[in-house]
Order: sequence, then structure tokens, then C-alpha cells
Amino acid sequence: MKTKITHLLVTLFFLFTGAVGVAQDNQEEKLKLLRGTLLSPKAFRAAAKKIEPALVKIDSFGGISTVAGRIGGIRKQGEGNTTGVMISPDGYFVSSSFNFVNQPPVITVVTSDGKRRVADLLGRDETRRICLLKIRSTKENPVKDMPVPTFVDPKDVKVGQYAISVGYGYGDDTAAVSQGIISANNRAGGRAIQTDANISPANYGGALVDIRGRLLGVCVPLNPRAPSVTAGVEWYDSGIGFAIPLHGLEGIIEKLKDKKTVISPAYLGVQGQFSVVNVGVKIKKVLGPAKAAGIKKGDVIVAIGDKIIRDMTDLRFALSRNVAGDTISVTVRRKEEEQKIEVKLGKAPSSSKKKIEPFKR
Repeated sequence: MKTKITHLLVTLFFLFTGAVGVAQDNQEEKLKLLRGTLLSPKAFRAAAKKIEPALVKIDSFGGISTVAGRIGGIRKQGEGNTTGVMISPDGYFVSSSFNFVNQPPVITVVTSDGKRRVADLLGRDETRRICLLKIRSTKENPVKDMPVPTFVDPKDVKVGQYAISVGYGYGDDTAAVSQGIISANNRAGGRAIQTDANISPANYGGALVDIRGRLLGVCVPLNPRAPSVTAGVEWYDSGIGFAIPLHGLEGIIEKLKDKKTVISPAYLGVQGQFSVVNVGVKIKKVLGPAKAAGIKKGDVIVAIGDKIIRDMTDLRFALSRNVAGDTISVTVRRKEEEQKIEVKLGKAPSSSKKKIEPFKR
């Protein structure tokens, strides 16, 4: 009898202490959630504050009117301030090409030091809806030591992580800030990341940053299925927004510095599948530039340049760093041997149907 009572008391003791432990665990979880809720706005503000020195406030004057009136309440291009992101200490910065569709003859920027300077529009990449500008440097007002953000490699961007959009618009002196998450990677043929943070004319050309204030990409209106230079603007503040990562785009930026207009993405001309035997993409169909260069059905693409190709995602990502007309080195494994094949990339068959008006000079 005493043994049964002892066992009962022990059981009740453990049930009670277990319940207390669960209650304490639940309380800890609630406190963590509360702390996170209270600290999140501070973290967002801190991230915006970190990127703001690398942003430029853009004003443009004159130009043609490409859109009469407003689209669903959206301001016309060039109406009010817009934003750019500095990419080099000597005054090169990237913005959304949407901001310059009206081809303004005069562009000025206000940098983080409060100085207003004249800027020149150089080239644009309409596969990404971005353009490159350069601040004029004079003896009286030299451009040097401009703040530059830390760029995040797109491969390190994870779906579900925080994303914060920061940009100027509608004549505001302070940047508009919106927070959300990364919704998807490798959109628009591997050229863009998708976010549900608000993307609109208020921050086109502005920055999408992570919780540490590092640059994830430049905010742009984008509709992967439409060729118009204003495509995607209809989705403003809808929870479907896009940003263009700049990490790894050195080759594209050099083309834009030469005042070139990029309108066709790179086209290799292969259909592939994951190679179950080894890492790489096994070619099941070859045509176009790849066929002309000597790539064959059954070859396994294992590298583009010095980039290892593990699967189709890697292949799309590597090709997105190039444009039509570029020549790349493709390493293929044919039977048991590897060989490098030089391929001049072409235009995708569908791209010939797109008509994008170039900037007039």
C-alpha cells in the first residue's frame, strides 16, 4: 500500500513539475516573440540607415512625355524625385530605367553629403530594367570616396528571409521604407529576385536590402512576360515586386559604361536535365549557338567559365551574367573526357519579337 502511495506521489510530482516546465517554456516562447516584435522595427530602421548613404536622390528636367496622364494613380516617369544606388566611389550609380523613359536632357542628383551635382545617363540593360549613370566630377566639386553598399551574392539569398525596400519618391526628403520577405529566387531567367515588400514608383531605382543593410538588389518594375519598358508597373505595391542583384554583373556594367543598350538576354541553345551520374547538366537537345559551336546531345555541361555547373539552376544563373553576343567558355564532359568549347551566345528566338525603343542622344 505504501509503495502504491509512494508511486502515486512521485507520478503527481513529475506531472506537476512537467506542467510547470511546459508553462515556463511557453512563457519563454511568448517573451521571445514579444522581444522580436518590439525589436523588428528598430532593426528595419537600422538597415535603412545603413544603406541610405549609398543612395542618391535624382531629379530630372524636361524630356518627352511617353505616358499621358497617370496609370491607375501612378505618377508619370520623371515626376518627382527618384532614386539611384551608388556602385563605385568615383560616382557611378545604378537606377531603374523606368525613371528615364522620357529621356530627360538634364539630370541632377543629391548625394549623401548634401551636394547637388549633374549626372549623365550612360547605358541601360532592358533585360533587367536597369540603367547606369555617372556623376560629373569637376575641379570645384570633385566626385570621390562616395559610399558604396556591401553587395550580397544572389546565391546567399534565401527564400523567407527579411527584405527591406528603401527609396525616395514623390518629393520626399526622407526615404520610404517597406519591409517584407524574399518570395522567390531566380525569377526572369535568373536575373531577378522577388519580394512582397512594396515596390512602386516611390522606390524604383532604390535599394532592396537584408536585415543587415546589405544590398540584395535594385528595385525595378518588371514583368518577365512583357517587353515594354514600363511593364510591371501595374503590379506596384501588390506584393509582387522585383529587384536586380548587382553582384557578379561586372561584365554588364562595363558594357553600360560604354553607353551600350542591352536588349537581348543570352541564349545558349540547349535543353538539359540533371546528370544522375555526376554533377552537371546532361544535354538532351542542342540547337542554335551551342550546336554551331560543336556541343552535342549527350554531353554534360560541368562549367561555364570558372563557374561549376551542378544543375539547371546553376546553368541559368551563369548564363544570366551574359548577354547576346558574348563569347563564353563551356566545359563539357563527353564520355570520360572533358573539353572546353567556345560559344558565341545568340538571341533567344522569342527576343526577336520584342521591340524596345533605344534612348535618343
